[in-house]
Amino acid sequence: MSIMVKKFGGSSVANIERIEVVAEKIFQFYQKKQQVVVVVSAMQGETDKLESLAYQITPDPDSREMAALLATGEQLTISLLCIALIKRGCPARSYTGLQLGIQTDGAGFNKSRVKNIDPNKIYQDLQAGMVVVVAGFQGVDIEGNITTLGRGGSDTTAVALAAVLQAKECHIYTDVDGVYTADPNIEPNAKKLDSIDFSEMLELSGLGAKVMQIRAIELGGYYNMPIRVLSSFNQKDNAGTLIAECKNNLDYQQVAKIATLRKQIKIFVQKIEHKNILLILKNLADSHIEFDMLTNHDNVLSFTISSKYLDQCKSIVNGLIGQKDIANYIQVAKLSLVGLGLNSNPELIAKVYSSLYQEDIVIQQVITSEIKVSILLNETDLELAIKILHKAFSLMPMDSFIKEEELGRN
Repeated sequence: MSIMVKKFGGSSVANIERIEVVAEKIFQFYQKKQQVVVVVSAMQGETDKLESLAYQITPDPDSREMAALLATGEQLTISLLCIALIKRGCPARSYTGLQLGIQTDGAGFNKSRVKNIDPNKIYQDLQAGMVVVVAGFQGVDIEGNITTLGRGGSDTTAVALAAVLQAKECHIYTDVDGVYTADPNIEPNAKKLDSIDFSEMLELSGLGAKVMQIRAIELGGYYNMPIRVLSSFNQKDNAGTLIAECKNNLDYQQVAKIATLRKQIKIFVQKIEHKNILLILKNLADSHIEFDMLTNHDNVLSFTISSKYLDQCKSIVNGLIGQKDIANYIQVAKLSLVGLGLNSNPELIAKVYSSLYQEDIVIQQVITSEIKVSILLNETDLELAIKILHKAFSLMPMDSFIKEEELGRN
């Protein structure tokens, strides 16, 4: 009998009513004699609430204690869910990351990566006829400290468990029934995708499509663990959207998908010395500030960051450049076409330019790779650009478009 791993995000367990709904769904699987491992997030808004409490004390809370604090959100959910299951006559046992021994690396208390999971406790409980409920988002480092996996880390917990337990698929339940071609509030012709390749989903996650944590997609691709996005709000499970390795698809070189990222800051520094470029990049890395769209030409350095890093980045840049150097900070948005073979399709890139040019949308910068074409534009033009490109590529086989807000983070 194969083991089922099912993850329920924050919107799925947002309150007691929703927890009861999830418990009933799991109970139905239990009645069918299926072995079920459940991973849950904190209740919707709980992590933000806990963070707020810490920041009321200090603007710079200790990272070790912050990890311990945030991990309590999932501990609340696993206990409530087990109580709801046991009430139904379904034996269940909950585990925190510490109790289960989910080992993480030393990359930081609040951005750790899973190194190892000992499945023996899970196997023992499943053989005893229990449902196992695991707190997502958390683990323990080699020194016994509680660590967390970053926002969306419950996705990673679920995929890692599915790989270790050799499940057939990892099911990710959220508040929509799959990955859609666009936000229906912007594009009324949006459609649900039946499937998407790991490599494309990985690129989309890194480019702003808030479907799943990028580390979860990495693990799924590495271990070839299919991931299915489903809705916990449907009374009956549908097929959802399958994220898996897609082979022998002759249409893939023509696929175009869109990911968008708002609240980006484009930084460019003129007349910068080479040594200062190296120092800026090193300091950004040391501060764990993610940057993209990096170019360096004729003593001009340009890159983009999330606006949440703006103050940190200004401090780094202004502390290194000389009086003659000029640093500029401009708010932009990033729109990315993603699909295998895009860079070898010049007609596609030309179509992007011509489609946006006809509507007077200015493209500030373009960077291409084999799997993506990323452009910077004014944030005020973003929604119109989505509609224009959705229409421009609507006749392409299997075309699909994804926007950052289409799935809530859990």
